Order: sequence, then structure tokens, then C-alpha cells
Amino acid sequence: MKSKSYILVFLCGVLLAGGVTFFPLPYYITKPGMAQELAPIVQVDGGYKEEGSFMLTTVRMGKATPLSYVLAQVQDFQHIYPEKEILQEGETDKEYTYRQLHMMETSKESAISVAYKKAGKKISFVNHGVYVMGVVKNMPAENKLEVGDRIVKVDDYEIKEDQDLISYVSKKKEGDSVTITFDREGKKQIETLGVEAFPGQEKRVGLGISLITDRELMVKPDIQMETDKIGGPSAGLMFSLEIYNQLVKQDMTGGYEIAGTGTLDDQGKVGRIGGIQQKVVAADQSGADIFFAPNEEGDENSNYNEAVKAGKEIKTKMKIVPVDTFDDAVSYLETLTKK
Repeated sequence: MKSKSYILVFLCGVLLAGGVTFFPLPYYITKPGMAQELAPIVQVDGGYKEEGSFMLTTVRMGKATPLSYVLAQVQDFQHIYPEKEILQEGETDKEYTYRQLHMMETSKESAISVAYKKAGKKISFVNHGVYVMGVVKNMPAENKLEVGDRIVKVDDYEIKEDQDLISYVSKKKEGDSVTITFDREGKKQIETLGVEAFPGQEKRVGLGISLITDRELMVKPDIQMETDKIGGPSAGLMFSLEIYNQLVKQDMTGGYEIAGTGTLDDQGKVGRIGGIQQKVVAADQSGADIFFAPNEEGDENSNYNEAVKAGKEIKTKMKIVPVDTFDDAVSYLETLTKK
């Protein structure tokens, strides 16, 4: 009897330990990631080499468990977020990952566009349809279209960009139907969807999907960027600096290890990102000399001020530099004394 009791206690202990370690909670935990050199990721055909390096910085994020939740309460630079602050309403983890990857694609396009224009290179765009980025519950697209589907036709009307589809469907009346032709994982599919009014918006009709244009950027010289496992828009600024540095003769790094973060739009404006303090820690641990942070036009709660605060806490020797635009970063680098 005693041996059976010992086995039962042991099994209960195993189950309890497993629950504490692996049972998912409705929270996410973020912590410092790493600083990753961009030269191996970004390859401009015939691009110039550099003595130093530009680095993107990352934040690690995962679903909380009871154990990780408790540890995050007492460990520096770990933050806990409720699911609703990470996922959109009704969004799955898979859909969140897909959304992040598409935000990365948009970020890459902006980075390439800004860098090539600054270097005096020509660029052009070709549109290939639109991707479904979200599906609204209790609307016609639910259970028929999925995040990641690429729509190429509505009825016999070819779709090149998101506004094509929006304009076409908005002219329909509630109760009408449309035939959607789309690609899903390389296979052509067709679905007929009704047109309905959005809940609480009787004058606005649609299918219940959010869209993003599948836009291909055409440039010379050619460029390859291996970013399949990187999500989100926060590397835009650093991508643009690496691309630009490969396009011009002057080595903008000056031999320094340069990290940073910030979104980037097509006009070269640098925007706020999440996890700035954790990225400062990641850059410091990777030996960066300089860290670019979004200045947000001097706002007292800017990413830059948060980065400075984190830098003081970890006693970093990095120079933390505020930037509002891509040109701000380039101007700063042009004045650097070579290391």
C-alpha cells in the first residue's frame, strides 16, 4: 500500500510541475532578445562592404505559464501583457504571426524605397492582388475566406490593389452576392459571398474582411532580404540604413557596431515601437557602440527617453541617439569620426 501511495504522490507531483511549467495563461511575456547583424540578411547586388555593422534588435515573446508569470514579476526588463493587448479581437496565434510577417513585408518595402531614393536609384511598383489580413465575425467571409488568402478577382473584375475591391463591393446593395477568386497556399479557389451591412453600420456594406495590397517593389540593383523568421515593422529604420550603406561608396558605419529600432514609412519618418528598453538591453549585451531610438519629435514619453532610462539602469556605454527621420540617422553617421 505504501508503494502505491508513493507512486500516486509522485504522479501528482509530476502533473503539478507540468502544469506550473507548461499550462498556458491568457497573458504574454516579453523579454530582451538579441541584436542581429544585418549584412548577412540584406544583400544588394554588387553592394559595397562595411567595416562595422548595422544591427536590428529583437524582443522575445511567448505565452505565459504559471512559472514564467511569477518569474517575470521579479526579473528586470520582463513585461506581462494580457492577451487582448497583443491579439486583435477574435485573432488566433497563427493569424497574429501572419499579421506580423506582413507588417515586416511592408516595413521592408518602405526601407528599400527610402534607401534607394536617398541613393538616387529608380524604383517602381507592381501590384499582384490583395491579401486577406482579417475576417470579421458574423459577416459573409467568415468560414469561407482565411487570413493569408490572396484575392485576384471579384466576379470578372481583376483586383490589383485593396482599393479596387473596396470600391467594387461598396457599390453593391445588401443582399447582392459576388464571386471571389483567390489563391490559398498555391491553390486557386472560388467562393460566392453575400454582401451585408456591417453590424451597427447599416449604410456600410461589405464582405467582412480587412486587406493589404500584394505589392512588388522593382529596383536596380537587385536586392535580396532573408526575413522569413522576422516579424513586425520595428526594423524598418535599421533595414534602410543597411541598404543605403551597400548602395553608396562611403562606409556609413565608420567601423562602429550600430544597433537601433524604429518603424519607417515611405517618406522616411521614424515611428514608435514596443519593447524599447528590452531592445536597449539586447543591443548592450551584443556590444553595440551606438543605438538609434525614435525621438517622436521630443515627446517626454518618447522611445528615446525610455531608451535613455534603460541605458542608465544597465550602465551602458552605448551612445543612444534620438532620430525622427531616416535623414537624421544618416546626418549623424556622416559626422562620425572613423573608429
